Amino acid sequence: MVMFLQGRRLVKADDLASHFEVNVRTIYRDVSALSEAGVPVVGEAGVGYSLVKGYHLPPVMFTAEEALALFIGGEMVKQFADASMAEPMESSLLKIRSVLPRERQDDLDRTAQATVIYGAPRLPSGIDQRTLLPIQQAIVSRRVLRMTYRAKAREEDTPRDIEPLGVTYYGGSWYLVAWCRLRVDFRYFKLDRVRKLEVLAERFASRPDFSLRTYMERAMSSEETTTARIWFSNDAIERARRESFAGITSEQKARSGWDVELKTFSLEWLSCWVLSFGSGAEALAPAKLRSLVRDAALEIAKRHG
Repeated sequence: MVMFLQGRRLVKADDLASHFEVNVRTIYRDVSALSEAGVPVVGEAGVGYSLVKGYHLPPVMFTAEEALALFIGGEMVKQFADASMAEPMESSLLKIRSVLPRERQDDLDRTAQATVIYGAPRLPSGIDQRTLLPIQQAIVSRRVLRMTYRAKAREEDTPRDIEPLGVTYYGGSWYLVAWCRLRVDFRYFKLDRVRKLEVLAERFASRPDFSLRTYMERAMSSEETTTARIWFSNDAIERARRESFAGITSEQKARSGWDVELKTFSLEWLSCWVLSFGSGAEALAPAKLRSLVRDAALEIAKRHG
């Protein structure tokens, strides 16, 4: 409870009760016990609890960059690992957060709001934490990014100054969502097309009405998608539900498994995903998806003799 309080400016009794899964009366009793033990908890009726400024548990020596990287990675683990990992990861993140200065705690809140992930994330070739971390830091500090970007349609590099608003992962790729000063509009940029990246000293004004999740939902709904049907075994269905970034639209029991309908932005990508399940999945429709899976499987078999 002390770590939870230390990680936030002000906490309501209801929020404490919800987090620790107890009733409010238990929170009142435990806060009283902490005060009797010498922990300087300050409480105001109708407002909440806080720790007296300057009170800290023994610190863990994380740099700001290490704490930010651990926190973001931990949030991904919580979202995509199985249930056995969620509780220990939540406890770990609580410890990380509690030892950060107040301004860094606020940075983590802004980072969480500016990160949206659809599917199991990975870092493709050319993208690593040296790419993501400066972007995340620029989002938190509201600093302008100067980048050289290669647009797919024209296959040419263009310099752009942008105001970064969030990062998102969907369709197997990482994207940066920003206000583009060149286009004078919101845009999202595929990170593996970024050729150069520089964080400028210039700061930009906040956009309190902007919601990354709302923007991405609108952007994805406007893109052309294809409906596909895939059979998953009972052993594979939980992973399929976890990794289906575009969302499963229906599922029903079939052949000791599940007949699943989902939306996809790319049949080529989906065919590779289906293959990753081995015998635990079968592409049912459309015919093009079955053909892609079959051709890829034949090529794999050929390579392995």
